Amino acid sequence: MDNGSEKQIAVLYPVGGVGHIGPMTQLAKVFLRHGYDVTMVLIEPPIKSTDSGAGFIERVAASNPSITFHVLPPIPPPDLASSTKHPFLLILELMRRYNEELESFLRSIPGSACTPSSSTCSAPTPSTWQRRQTGLKELGDTPLEFLGVPSMPASHLVTSLLESPEDELCRTMMQILERHADTHGVLVNTFESLESRALQALRDPLCVPGQVLPPVYSVGPLVGTGLTMDKQEGARAQRGVPLLGSKGALPKEQLKEIAVGLERCGQRFLWVVRTPAGSDGPRRYWEQRAEADLDALLPEGILERTKGRGLVVTSWAPQVDVLNHPATGVFVTHCGWNSTLEAIAAGVPMLCWPLAGAEQRMNKVFVTEDMGVGVEMEGYMAGFIKAEEIAGKVRLALDAEEGTRLRKRAVQLNKETQEALEDGGSSQAAFLRFLSDVASL
Repeated sequence: MDNGSEKQIAVLYPVGGVGHIGPMTQLAKVFLRHGYDVTMVLIEPPIKSTDSGAGFIERVAASNPSITFHVLPPIPPPDLASSTKHPFLLILELMRRYNEELESFLRSIPGSACTPSSSTCSAPTPSTWQRRQTGLKELGDTPLEFLGVPSMPASHLVTSLLESPEDELCRTMMQILERHADTHGVLVNTFESLESRALQALRDPLCVPGQVLPPVYSVGPLVGTGLTMDKQEGARAQRGVPLLGSKGALPKEQLKEIAVGLERCGQRFLWVVRTPAGSDGPRRYWEQRAEADLDALLPEGILERTKGRGLVVTSWAPQVDVLNHPATGVFVTHCGWNSTLEAIAAGVPMLCWPLAGAEQRMNKVFVTEDMGVGVEMEGYMAGFIKAEEIAGKVRLALDAEEGTRLRKRAVQLNKETQEALEDGGSSQAAFLRFLSDVASL
């Protein structure tokens, strides 16, 4: 921030791969609307894209000319190919190597830059992890109770929090949580009515006894815009196209099972297929994969048999645009927070297929139990979902009474989203409060 004589500048520094760049770009647009200049600082991906088209970062930069994108000078990355460390630890190591370059860039900008943080709501309290002496893996699916969130199985927590407190991954995550507690404030990609209990828990003095946590500003959802619900509701009541897609990639055997399930369900569908997952470690955080070979991956003849009601695309699709299309009736999602918010903002119910590792299983609990806008796909804990489950849940979401309930709830959340983002709404008010608090520092 400057002292008033020059235009104010916000510097955003997304980390952790392309999944953070999307919401950070939406946050940049909020700063722009309030009269700020915005610079997005990026690092060179340590793994080059094999995608035949433009990479995600290039697409974002080209479509947002009002934002200045600055790529830090490349430095040698850690040995991603041979390292046995968890990908998250390798990413943090890479970001630490860029600290000197980042500091040099920040010093070159007039005035002092504001670098806000964007994160999802981490409702399980830090004090829980501070007190424990052992790992939590042995608890399996034992339900755990946390302040502000529904009961959830221990196995659904973020992997790093299940490890022993002496494990490097767990220690690193605890250090990050402790640093968050020492900041002047945290911007959260959510809105008040969506996660009111969790947000209240983070503001509760009991969250970390003996410590005053920084203010939490719920300024989301930070997602792309699309059609409003009053334009969609009538079309969705008559036709539905399940959209299946994820940044994550699935094994070949699971792709074939999905294909059979979609053929059996009898519904129209759009399916985004990516190159099958392998033992690629941190590559999934950075790489835009090559287009999938559908003939090699899918059952013989299935594309011809579903022609006219099914569309399979490879590598990438404009997810926000598709979710906001009137024909999209349900979203089969792996429950990443970005995708979850995009579906909520578009008014689309979800079939939840969470993956392990990050917070996706926790998000599944929030979506199905707290928000009431999704149902789970049975089999995700075993790592394989059968064709009959896929076909049955798609039909349930589009045709059954349960689907009607989900759609009504999706309409309500879409309305609440718009109210939060409009002038005078809770997210707008939270951002103005954040700017006022920053100016008073």
